[in-house]
Amino acid sequence: MSNKETHSQHNGHHHATMNHEDHHNGHDHEKMHHTNHEHGGMDHSMHMGNLKVKFIVSLFLSIPIILLSPMMGGKLPFQLTFQGSEWIVLILASILFFYGGMPFLKGAKMELEMKNPAMMTLISLGISVAYIYSVYAFIANNITKSNTHVMDFFWELATLILIMLLGHWIEMNAISNAGNALQKMAELLPNSAIIVDESGNTKEVDLKDVQVGERVLVKAGEKIPTDGVIVAGNTNVNESMVTGESKDVQKGLNDKVIGGSVNGSGTITVEVTGTGESGYLSQVMELVSNAQKEKSRVESLSDKVAKLLFYVALIVGIGAFIIWMVLTGDLNIALERMVTVLIIACPHALGLAIPLVTARSTSLGAKNGLLIKNRQALEVAKKVDVIMMDKTGTLTEGNFAVNEYLSFSTQYTEEQVLEFMAALEQNSSHPLSVGVLKKIDELQLTIPKAEDVTNLPGIGLEGRVNGKDIKIVSVSYLNKKSISYDKQMFNDLSNQGNSISFLLLDDQSIGLVAQGDQIKPEAKLMVEKMKARGIKPVMLTGDNKQVASVVAKQLGIDDVHAELMPEDKEKIVKEYKDKNLIVMMVGDGVNDAPSLVRASIGVAIGAGTDVAIDSADVILVKSNPSDILHFLSLAKNTQRKMVQNLWWGAGYNILAIPLAAGILASWGIILSPAIGAIFMSLSTVIVAINAMLLKID
Repeated sequence: MSNKETHSQHNGHHHATMNHEDHHNGHDHEKMHHTNHEHGGMDHSMHMGNLKVKFIVSLFLSIPIILLSPMMGGKLPFQLTFQGSEWIVLILASILFFYGGMPFLKGAKMELEMKNPAMMTLISLGISVAYIYSVYAFIANNITKSNTHVMDFFWELATLILIMLLGHWIEMNAISNAGNALQKMAELLPNSAIIVDESGNTKEVDLKDVQVGERVLVKAGEKIPTDGVIVAGNTNVNESMVTGESKDVQKGLNDKVIGGSVNGSGTITVEVTGTGESGYLSQVMELVSNAQKEKSRVESLSDKVAKLLFYVALIVGIGAFIIWMVLTGDLNIALERMVTVLIIACPHALGLAIPLVTARSTSLGAKNGLLIKNRQALEVAKKVDVIMMDKTGTLTEGNFAVNEYLSFSTQYTEEQVLEFMAALEQNSSHPLSVGVLKKIDELQLTIPKAEDVTNLPGIGLEGRVNGKDIKIVSVSYLNKKSISYDKQMFNDLSNQGNSISFLLLDDQSIGLVAQGDQIKPEAKLMVEKMKARGIKPVMLTGDNKQVASVVAKQLGIDDVHAELMPEDKEKIVKEYKDKNLIVMMVGDGVNDAPSLVRASIGVAIGAGTDVAIDSADVILVKSNPSDILHFLSLAKNTQRKMVQNLWWGAGYNILAIPLAAGILASWGIILSPAIGAIFMSLSTVIVAINAMLLKID
């Protein structure tokens, strides 16, 4: 369940149900700890260095080599030769091999140390074979003066290293562009803030020097520098760049604001509650960053494919060398075929295929209010059979209004019942609490002082007012404890769609408050579209059965479970999963933690600091139920792009490797190492472009 209502959308409290069963579960959010998954040899960034500089230097080294050396032993129209040009080629090629090829050699060393040979090992094998054999050819042709001219591969070595560096540079740029959402988020915060001291004096300081508890002045039109609570002034705030919500939100005394949002027409003073790593924006950035680093099952599959390609290339390459050696007796031809196989089979594009799509989907999701913490959720989403949802805050607005307040005791008036409830409720931001307090303000009643107020997880609240022990509970608590109440009155109020809270004095029911809620306008359409996709909607709520039934009937939900404790929800999720169904649970990320974790996909709905919910796989920043469908669409499109990129990155090898081995040589079709490298690099560019075309329907 969620507390995504306008009044409390940015507070740190979470409530599993909107009846008082789980009322007032305040939770502190511990700082999330994420494991940065190493991508082994696939993570080029750890050893690529400054690729742009390396590529430019290698380009200048390569131009003389390309001009002075023959391609595959054949003279080129633009080829230049003069006395001693072979020595210049040897020197430049040696520098190029160790300078331009070093990133690949280091990457291969890392992969082999991890016993995970993949693309870097393949590239290193290809360029090493080309260089070492070319040095041998140089010695044979220029020093030992053998009778037969031995063909060198300096031209191929230069073009291969150059193309590989260019491909990796393109890759790094593409990944950097795909991850620009983080940079854009970082730019939302201003560089400085205006601190207001106790005397009212102001001074401008660097944002990094602002401390929690200090007060900052935010003028009209300025960016709000930190998370905080308004202690003076009224304004409207544009939070669209942070939460994705396009409407300006009215803010007044005691309302919470998010760092990075834009202040509207009023000047406000904000008491800082979060800055730096504790701020909402930093938490969002950490989520996005870690989501981009995490590896899903599909990515693991791509790693396995890359490893398989290495062994296939090695076996086919050695096999081609032996066969061509036997058929022709020419070491140069045999070596050429082996080098070509090793180069064209390099899974460079494959290593790029999945990370680019996940980076793009993460940034695309963040822009649309979808924060994906667990990449596997994108894979599982396409198979979802059942979506379980809380009622209030997810399907309904959560903006409660008191419709009835009654007293069952001759000792206490109806107003006193309301006052007793308000005494416990006044420190809570729960939607039901907000409704009671609004009614108190409307009637201009006085709230008595409450002592020893305690949260009763899964039940409600208890405390002492005027020396008396009082509790606020739901009907399920009364039934469980066999406490008598007017069932007919309860049924009548519930059938009107009211949520009922009972007031107990010394464990005797002395009154109740009935509050009504409104169904979100998008909820009905969302349920209809869910059904159209073949997904079964299920309502799980702690509210009473009558209210749940009224809402479910209006929305077209047939499967309803009401009056649930948090553990009941988890049990129901497990029951569905035991039927081999894929279950998505949509609710609050703390009180619903057991069911969110148990579900195949756990989705928390809400904005503000609620984004730091560890138990959810996906967080819907906005409170719009339609975002559930947007997530399903993003997951579907992401999966499609992943599969497409896997084929572009590895599938072409089904044809390329046999061609590289020379299977069609008798028809005059022979692929050189350079052509093989060009084909491989083209697949890399296609993969990058394809990933960038990912969209949400």
